[in-house]
Amino acid sequence: MINKYRGCLLGLAIGDALGAPVEFLKLGEIKRRYGKDGIREFRQWGSLRPGSYTDDTQMSLAPAVGCIRACQRWKETGVCDPASLVYQRYLEWLESQNDPYQRRAPGSTCLNALRNGHMGTVEKGINDSKGCGGVMRTAPVGLAFPPGKAFQQGAECAAITHGHPCGYLSAGFLSEMISRISEGATLEKAINASIELLATYDGHRETLEKIELARSLSTSSTSVEECIQAIGEGWVGEEALGISLYCSLKFSDNWEEGVLSAINHSGDSDSTGSITGAILGTLLGIGSIPDRWVKDVEESEKIQKIAHDMFRIFKKGEDLSRDEYPPY
Repeated sequence: MINKYRGCLLGLAIGDALGAPVEFLKLGEIKRRYGKDGIREFRQWGSLRPGSYTDDTQMSLAPAVGCIRACQRWKETGVCDPASLVYQRYLEWLESQNDPYQRRAPGSTCLNALRNGHMGTVEKGINDSKGCGGVMRTAPVGLAFPPGKAFQQGAECAAITHGHPCGYLSAGFLSEMISRISEGATLEKAINASIELLATYDGHRETLEKIELARSLSTSSTSVEECIQAIGEGWVGEEALGISLYCSLKFSDNWEEGVLSAINHSGDSDSTGSITGAILGTLLGIGSIPDRWVKDVEESEKIQKIAHDMFRIFKKGEDLSRDEYPPY
């Protein structure tokens, strides 16, 4: 099971880093720059070295650390609101954006929502954004909470910055699915169970429609490029989730092909690569991810440390000693 935890966190970071150089490019331009098969390796983007990740991974590691802090707080006091600890971690991330090196093309919705001074919730939305900035970062929440609880926690973590149902329900769906896969469910069973929870929330129809479209297309003979185009470009939550589900279902036994398919399209390539990397990394484990990418992705050791700590805390029930308390 620890390999699923490592696969999830490293998978999302590697998928993000692979997609980063082509995030704003149309598919035709991607092929002109990188060949007929598109981008298939780490490449430099901007002034950053190949293997560098974007704000997607920064904001995914934030809830991972926030959930660790929440568990520690609960053990110490018996009272804790996980989303509020995640919110505090997001505010720390916001402060880090004053450092040019740490500013990795952050989304304006996240920045503006966090600068607002108020924490958005599912009950009281901070805006009406359905952007994918919520779903792109909630896979780790599924590693912290059991099935049945991960959906609500993931939705709340996304609603901090995204107030439209598509913005937070797609995130809740991903967290629930990751939780179930981490405990051994097949991808199909995890999707089915997560759909049942999704259907209990108001405003779920748009998200459900993209999920069902992704499932249908995954068994069709239509080309991968056309199927992804039919789902969308991934800039909004339901489309990013749909593309990632499609690629995960289509290549459910092949992490590399699933993620490479998810980044080679005309849209939000780093986000769909990150979400797909997390899904397939949890499903197939870290052993399914090529060693060259595990070694070369930015801060690989730190990410594996967070994954290991999450496994110890949330699956083994261990406490971190004071000298081990998150040095990240």
